[in-house]
Amino acid sequence: MSIAFEIPGKRILSSAQLTAFQSSATHNDITSYIEVLNASVVGARLTDACSESLGINALLLLLDRIEQLAHETPPVENKSSRFGNPAFRSFYDKVQALAPSLHADLPGLDQNATPELTTYFSQAWGNRERIDYGSGMELNFLCWLICLDRLQVVTASDHTALVTRVFWRYIQIMRVLQSTYWLEPAGSHGVWGLDDYHFLPFLFGSAQLRGHKFVRPKAIHDPEIVDELSKDYMYFSCIKFINSIKTASLRWHSPMLDDISAVKTWEKVNSGMIKMYQAEVLGKLPVIQHFLFGSILPYEGPPPPSFDEPHHGDGHVHEGWGDCCGIPVPSAFAAAQKEREPGKRIEGPGIRPVPFD
Repeated sequence: MSIAFEIPGKRILSSAQLTAFQSSATHNDITSYIEVLNASVVGARLTDACSESLGINALLLLLDRIEQLAHETPPVENKSSRFGNPAFRSFYDKVQALAPSLHADLPGLDQNATPELTTYFSQAWGNRERIDYGSGMELNFLCWLICLDRLQVVTASDHTALVTRVFWRYIQIMRVLQSTYWLEPAGSHGVWGLDDYHFLPFLFGSAQLRGHKFVRPKAIHDPEIVDELSKDYMYFSCIKFINSIKTASLRWHSPMLDDISAVKTWEKVNSGMIKMYQAEVLGKLPVIQHFLFGSILPYEGPPPPSFDEPHHGDGHVHEGWGDCCGIPVPSAFAAAQKEREPGKRIEGPGIRPVPFD
């Protein structure tokens, strides 16, 4: 029986719908997939050899092309602003235009699924209008991986490579985009993540370290250990990125990560990360009201509420302060650039502390 594919769209506008989503099959599919990928990288290093199928290699070539587009689309002169560089919109348009042909090269993909897949893929790189990025866009990339798995472009034997090769390649490209276009942290509090932009590299990164005989969570405070382990472990690579642009201690600018470093074992860090992701990303209306539902990840909850007055905004409802897309937050890359010597290139992302409600 063929699948009736559809272009994913937003469905959730209220807290009642969010509550229904949290007990839905789609929510379970996402959390289960995270747990499967998480288990696949326990004890695995980024530099370890792993099975790389034709599907994995095709995805890596696709991502290489996306990075090439970024290099072909330099930032425009924007010295007067610390906010996102308008050239990002040109990059985004190029990705959107090229995405269908890139997906045509994926082995075994039903081409009828291309519009559904490319929607998640295009929106995994940031928001075109606001020139920002947050955990909701990172979630779009995860949904893209789920769809590829469901459509058998990749299989269960590819799960380790999906994290250590494909997902990590995505994170590396996002660092390029964040530093090139000064992407703003999505939402007025930054993002529901562990740095300005990301959550999942810390989650999968802590899985990599589960059972490590010598390295403990508190090791993130030792610069030499961080530098040495950053080549093999996502968690330490992310800490190195933070340290590359922040001059104060982690306790000052990244209190959540500092608090986590006091946990005794990586097993507890990792299990806590999964719970935190469910609560702070999948459980937050400002994030999930932007979630895109299609045929592979369908919405099966109650219809959205009706409102007497039209909503002025981004096609969704703000409850409370509208933390999802309210007050723009300048990129920390931009702030750091002002403080550095003229001509010195910033290496790595700007990271701001993230308060969790």
